[in-house]
Amino acid sequence: MHITDSHAHLYSEQFKADREQALDRARAAGVGTIVMPNIDHSSIAAMLELEALAPETCFAMMGLHPCSVGKNFEKQLYEVEEWLNKRPFAAVGEAGLDLYWDKTLLAEQQEALRIQLQLAKQHQLPIVLHTRDAFAETAALVAEAQDGTLRGVFHCFSGSPEEAEQAISLGFLLGIGGVATFKNGGADKVLPGIGLEHLLLETDCPYLAPVPYRGKRNEPAYLPYVLHRVAELLGKDMEEVAAATTRNAAALFNL
Repeated sequence: MHITDSHAHLYSEQFKADREQALDRARAAGVGTIVMPNIDHSSIAAMLELEALAPETCFAMMGLHPCSVGKNFEKQLYEVEEWLNKRPFAAVGEAGLDLYWDKTLLAEQQEALRIQLQLAKQHQLPIVLHTRDAFAETAALVAEAQDGTLRGVFHCFSGSPEEAEQAISLGFLLGIGGVATFKNGGADKVLPGIGLEHLLLETDCPYLAPVPYRGKRNEPAYLPYVLHRVAELLGKDMEEVAAATTRNAAALFNL
């Protein structure tokens, strides 16, 4: 069984002591492809180093995370653009809006997202969206930019059935992670009505570890727990869900 982790920060400091072992554990668990979102200028070197270490498994994106958007975000986006012009990436990301921590930079976050939506179209790449406490605001900007060529994924999706339909109608996939295994995660109300062709699996490691590891450091080797939950909610077998979500990721990210 080949599973794709469509969103993993495996290059993060939290894996400094056992990064290669974490890769080995992932492969042993059937996770053969790991797509890595960038955060900001400080994460690029570590991310590209890991990609070079495991080029058959790890694939880098390039973007600016909304939580890293400050007053000087234009300067950071110039660097993102330089990298996109320099070499291939799997996607633009992770980009988006985050109103959970701080609402004072909403205008800057919106402008940074607008620019990254344009970069995705310009480079014919998918965009990976972070939408914490900001689904409606993010979807509005995606709708504004959608000209039929924009594609991507609402990562870590844990919204309502209506939001799921809205994301799909915009031409986007839904990234399903550890929250789907939580007792009140809401996946049981959303996933049974969604076709497999609209889904990706992800860990968002080191964050949001699935049950039974909730509260601990997450890693790609835990993705089968998400796979099992999604298969259970869809009434499908795990092999079918693994194959379909891996196919979806390969098509989206051109892997």
